[in-house]
Amino acid sequence: MRCQPRYVGPVYIWLNNNQHCLLCSEATEDVRPICMACETDLPWLGDHCQTCALPLPASGLTCGPCLKLPPAFERVAAPWTYSFPVDTLITRFKHSAKWPFGRLLGELLAQFLQHRFDEDLNRPDVLAPVPLAAKRLRQRGFNQAAMLAHWLSSSLDIPCDEQLLLRIQDTSAQQDLNADARKKNLRNAFALTADAPVKGRHLAIVDDVLTTGATAQALARLLMDAGAARVDVYCLARTPKPGDAA
Repeated sequence: MRCQPRYVGPVYIWLNNNQHCLLCSEATEDVRPICMACETDLPWLGDHCQTCALPLPASGLTCGPCLKLPPAFERVAAPWTYSFPVDTLITRFKHSAKWPFGRLLGELLAQFLQHRFDEDLNRPDVLAPVPLAAKRLRQRGFNQAAMLAHWLSSSLDIPCDEQLLLRIQDTSAQQDLNADARKKNLRNAFALTADAPVKGRHLAIVDDVLTTGATAQALARLLMDAGAARVDVYCLARTPKPGDAA
């Protein structure tokens, strides 16, 4: 007596999980939901500042602001400029809870970082996501930077400490402010948890987008003042200067 129905066809038909591109809906050649054509057409960051990743017209340069006033962080690593379609994908992930878009970008960021580790980027001891204000966290229901950090942690096998950094002031939204206002807005906005394991460690701050760098600078300065050996910044996209082409 047979307990299972007889089937002599190829089992892989049931097991094969065909992916479709989230951008164009075409079948993909990989397990990730993006086709090779769409991945190639993403706005990959070209020549940029060696410190803050600001887009520049030539490689191997450091931008004027970083030369004039070096930031507390050592290096920003970002795969894309903040332009279409990455800007739309980030917005839908961040403000519409379209988590598959965030997960896709997170996987591609992990691949990008692993390539950088293999080349010249020092591997950090821990990932620390930018904390979200309590009010905004209640409104949104999740911290997109923390989700990115945990996805990176899983892919790159680097510990993630979501509790390391605290946002102790509910400041105005940064995207509504200019550069000077962003710096003022973040004064005394962040703190470290009690007995935070920072001294002598290499930490990487994780965020979705770097615009003026005010948030990254405030957090990096806080960590360096607490004894961190080095602070880097990992993000999905870097914005150009206002008025510059993305």
